[in-house]
Amino acid sequence: MKQALLVFFGGGFGSVLRYLISKPLNPLFHNFFLGTFLVNMLGCLLIGLFLGLSAKGNILTYNNTLFLATGFCGGFTTFSAFAFEKHSFLKNGDLLNLAIYMFSSIGVGVLAVVLGLWIAKNI
Repeated sequence: MKQALLVFFGGGFGSVLRYLISKPLNPLFHNFFLGTFLVNMLGCLLIGLFLGLSAKGNILTYNNTLFLATGFCGGFTTFSAFAFEKHSFLKNGDLLNLAIYMFSSIGVGVLAVVLGLWIAKNI
């Protein structure tokens, strides 16, 4: 039960922070969801860092990892919003921004995970 609560509270904190970041940033650029993009990239970096620190041993406990990676990052990142926003690009026929946003999100996201793992390894 304790572990489920750790995931629950971590997810709640992540969701609120996602909202606080995305709400003011998404309207800044027409046809580009900057807040969602930044949250997803930061979430990728953080999950790489947290899982890397967890794998190092003695830095993050299993419960810390549940709270931070499973809970916080799970609530913070917004893949469902990411998918919905891709649908809106398709619906509007904006294939160029669809391609740019989709491939940059995936490419930068993977690089951010690698960077997080590298940071954790070198701490």
